[in-house]
Amino acid sequence: MIEIERKFLVEGDAWRGLAEPVRIRQGYVPTKDGTTVRVRVVGGKAFITLKDRAVGLVRHEFEYSIPVGDAETILDTMCGDIVEKNRYRIPAKEPGLVWEVDEFFGDNAPLVTAEIELPDEKTIVQLPDWIGLEVTNDHRYKNNNLAVHPFSEW
Repeated sequence: MIEIERKFLVEGDAWRGLAEPVRIRQGYVPTKDGTTVRVRVVGGKAFITLKDRAVGLVRHEFEYSIPVGDAETILDTMCGDIVEKNRYRIPAKEPGLVWEVDEFFGDNAPLVTAEIELPDEKTIVQLPDWIGLEVTNDHRYKNNNLAVHPFSEW
């Protein structure tokens, strides 16, 4: 599967109340070649995700369900630093598109970001008033970087 997404900082609180939060706990298995191996627990479900290095907005992504107990063990024993956040899925004005707003906790608070996954690189989206600076190409805001270099340390 190909992933094409843009990421932005969120400004203000106008987005609050537009969706219910889902708690996410995730970590990253260390790699040497720039690929990402993410383990995530979302509510009562768990996933392992493999992503290659992005080329512009595009990269391969493969996600598989795994038992929650396995995910918790991997997070506790193989991942080191953990990212915890609430995710809010807010429908975009464009049919079929969704803003995923992440409100981070712990050492990454008070960071709030929003991502939108696009069908292709040329898709134009209307930015809600609460969308701020685009940080798609700023690697500091990637979740795997936030696990190792939290926002509070910048």
